[in-house]
Amino acid sequence: MRVICFSAIPLILLAVTLLNMLMPRRAFAGEEKHVVILGTSDMHGNVWGYSYEDYAETTNNGMARLYTYIKQVREENPIVFLVDAGDAIQGTIMTDDLANRNPEDEHPMITAMNYMNYDVMTLGNHEFNWGVDVMKQILGQADFPVLCENILNPDGTLITGLGWVIIEREGVRLAVIGIGNPDVPLWDAGKPGIDELLLESVDVGVKKALAEIGDQADIILVSAHVPKVSEFGKEDGSDAGLTIALENPDIDILQLAHRHITEEEEIEDYGTPLVAVINSGRQIARIDVTLDGHNRIKAISTTIVDMADYEPSEEIRELPVVKEMHKKTLNLIHGRDENGNPTAPLGTTTAKFQPENEILGLPELRLRDTPVMDLILNIQLLESGGDVTASSPFKNSSDLPEGAIYYGNIFDIYKYDNTLYMMAVTGKELKNYMEWAVSLYNTWVPGDINISLDPEYRDYLNDQFAGVDYEIDLSRPKGERIKNVRFRGEPLKDDQILKLVINNYRYSSCLKGEDLAKGNYFWESSNSIRDMIVKYFHDHSPVTPVTDNNWRFVGIELSKDDPRRAEIIDYINQGYLPTPYNVSYNLADYDKLVAEAEKNKAEGVTFDLPQSH
Repeated sequence: MRVICFSAIPLILLAVTLLNMLMPRRAFAGEEKHVVILGTSDMHGNVWGYSYEDYAETTNNGMARLYTYIKQVREENPIVFLVDAGDAIQGTIMTDDLANRNPEDEHPMITAMNYMNYDVMTLGNHEFNWGVDVMKQILGQADFPVLCENILNPDGTLITGLGWVIIEREGVRLAVIGIGNPDVPLWDAGKPGIDELLLESVDVGVKKALAEIGDQADIILVSAHVPKVSEFGKEDGSDAGLTIALENPDIDILQLAHRHITEEEEIEDYGTPLVAVINSGRQIARIDVTLDGHNRIKAISTTIVDMADYEPSEEIRELPVVKEMHKKTLNLIHGRDENGNPTAPLGTTTAKFQPENEILGLPELRLRDTPVMDLILNIQLLESGGDVTASSPFKNSSDLPEGAIYYGNIFDIYKYDNTLYMMAVTGKELKNYMEWAVSLYNTWVPGDINISLDPEYRDYLNDQFAGVDYEIDLSRPKGERIKNVRFRGEPLKDDQILKLVINNYRYSSCLKGEDLAKGNYFWESSNSIRDMIVKYFHDHSPVTPVTDNNWRFVGIELSKDDPRRAEIIDYINQGYLPTPYNVSYNLADYDKLVAEAEKNKAEGVTFDLPQSH
């Protein structure tokens, strides 16, 4: 009789094959893997690394620098993912005044991101600034998925068609969930398609995505264009990154954006790593993930990498559309035609508009009434016929030079493409708005030699007002500072009705977002505020800097005659003491401050100037 024997090896292989088909991939042992996730956000149109309003190359930001670092990381690591958390297509003269006005043309930001081989992008709120159709037209040029799980079309479909995606590289599966900012209508109400959007809380979007992803991914990253805490104090936290982490502890990494600040921490009690970076390509978040042989996470570490030490990539700058758009933008800001020939300036001034800062890095335009703000506010009243108006310095160094004025100068003092709204407010509502606007300042303490700014408050929310006279008592706590408000020489009554003129962003995010006024706007300008400023220079040049000093601080005594104050300020201006931007120096600490400054001077230690936030 013939005995047929079956080898055990093929049967084992068959069993392993069947098991491999039935079980998740992470169940099988292999070599330990090192994964790098690179996160950018809030690049705001800065592809080149150039400040067009300052007419100068930058030294520490721009997508070209980011790409130099990205290439280096890819050369050193086989498994690298590149993720952006939004606000890419808005923010420079190149994007706002040229590229985005012709959305059918090749866009320099998307072209650069395609070249850089981005894996995925999340929608930011500024992607919506020109309306839904323009946003879709521009982002439709992307070779990578654009995600948004919680903002929907009127028919309930996702605004970009995708809310999450799984990217596989070298056997590692990264799931990215994109979360947009549900406050978009607060900033862009009235823009085409915005009012019809359906918006969901950030945690709802993540929950839906997680249920769909299941166990398909080895690493789950949420890329959300929201701050860590609610921007408008919403009790449900529907626009807060913290809500995402607390309600969805199964996520592995949380990338936040929007606030333009560095964040690198773990969410308390959950251990979820959180990262966020400064705007304009100044930083990139590096997330190193170690996986074991089963593709299970062993360790996660985060690093925020500054771009100051990296040279711009000429590959990015030589991309035809980037190079051509940069050239067009330079022609625009310098008053040249498309052939580079000089054109007439927009107008002229008789002197510069910004006073010199007494304390280096502490901007005078937030410490007193200045010609820069009075110019903007007076133009707003002139164009609208309103009773009272408000605006904020968008940049602490905003200024107009003496002499010829070109488009870059206008952009320098008014960066955003806002229009004007007019609404009726009561005197009480106006005072509440004014109290909100002066929350930027810290409360003055006897002995303080300077006014300082609260780091928890965004300085571009610090509105100044025209059409009324008022005082700000910094000896009082927030909410009790606005004093002696007068309209046309008479005390403003709480029930008095005024026509308030503000930009569309402030109307939506402040008057409505903060519930400071009940009425709705009844008039909108047909042109942008920036265009109004251009027109004013055309009609009124030469323009002389003028200040009406309609507001001032009270309740403070800065000891300007005390020689100790002058000595401390001298140390600050030499760089041997940090600028007291977010905290006031006090004469009670004089000896300590002098000792610290002398020590820094002896050791050659100096401090950088603070950045606007």
